[in-house]
Amino acid sequence: MKNRPSYMKILMEFKDKNIIKIVTGIRRCGKSTLLQLFLQKLIADNVPKENIIYMNFESLHYKEIKNYLSLYQTISEKVAPVGKTYIILDEIQMVKHWAKAINSFQVDFDTDIYITGSNAYLLSSELSTMLSGRYVEIKMFPLSFREFLTFHSFESTVTMDERFQKYLKFGGMPAISEYNFNQQRINDMLEGIYSTVILKDVLERNKIGDQMLLQKIVTFLADNIGNIVSPNSIGNFLTHEGDIYEGKGRKNPASKTVESYINMLEKSFIFYGIKRYDIKGKQHLKTLGKYYIVDMGLRNMLLGYRDVDRGHILENIVYFELLRRDYRVFIGKVGEKEVDFIAERPDDKIYVQVTETMLGEETRQRELAPLREISDHYEKIVLSMDKSFIGSYDGIKSKNIVDFLLDVQ
Repeated sequence: MKNRPSYMKILMEFKDKNIIKIVTGIRRCGKSTLLQLFLQKLIADNVPKENIIYMNFESLHYKEIKNYLSLYQTISEKVAPVGKTYIILDEIQMVKHWAKAINSFQVDFDTDIYITGSNAYLLSSELSTMLSGRYVEIKMFPLSFREFLTFHSFESTVTMDERFQKYLKFGGMPAISEYNFNQQRINDMLEGIYSTVILKDVLERNKIGDQMLLQKIVTFLADNIGNIVSPNSIGNFLTHEGDIYEGKGRKNPASKTVESYINMLEKSFIFYGIKRYDIKGKQHLKTLGKYYIVDMGLRNMLLGYRDVDRGHILENIVYFELLRRDYRVFIGKVGEKEVDFIAERPDDKIYVQVTETMLGEETRQRELAPLREISDHYEKIVLSMDKSFIGSYDGIKSKNIVDFLLDVQ
């Protein structure tokens, strides 16, 4: 098992704090491994084994634990009589009304609780209310490019740009490191992950009957990463293609159907939606947005391995890197112009444009124009694949994307 130091650091910072740690993310992104490594760290730090309770609810060993009452009974019998008990529960969404048991553990025993889940229904509004103020969500993603380099072995002759091309092609699911960049085997593995997510986290949970329609929406979103879209525009496209029947006398049912399906895909962590923010008007805009796919390997598996839309592919990579760095991310609107990303933290803000190259004069002016119209003094940066000696344009930084991804935060 390979460590993910950035996530382990977060767990250790919250260790022994009276707050529930909930690790979320798409299936097979490394949540279970993280908790197993955390368990090993506890043992290495001399926590007695009898003070650690670990359960993975995808194992048939725990098939009898189906609701919060059986969960409470089983764990309460295992709680250590002396000292703090560390409770680690993997894929907790398999247990009905699990939050009731978790609340009771905090009240009844001296515990430190860690949970994982593979869909956002884990933190539905009802559960969020029940756990209000008593949990922290740790969002886990597939490997960053820096992590990708530590998970894979490369010959010394393989350049950094060539390694980055493999990252763009195969993505960051940790399990692909077992296949030595064998495209067919990786494709099979990714298809298995995708099928499991669609089956368990979308179709079964939401009782969807039209799997073909769902697949067409997935394909459309994957093919349009970084493009401004709306449920209405997607619905109109699919209706035109004959994939949704628009009944007489109903107000745009295609849009509502698509919006519902997209919401399910977001809750399963396959796609992430991003909204627009009017920089001058200082307000969030409700209409239109973009969607990005959680892993480029999954996109390539769905659409085929191809080298098109590189600008949007790079945009997708940068978006998730900003999320990994704890930024809240929006699309920026400046009049009629657009900034790819506004990235905010409590003590920081940056404006980011992403393009494949800045070498052409027309492209350079197009990318710089919206940034030049922003009057505040926060950092503005254009990321591209260029290797240029020019580090800034009128105070707007210019940086190579690979160098940006390798920055130590």
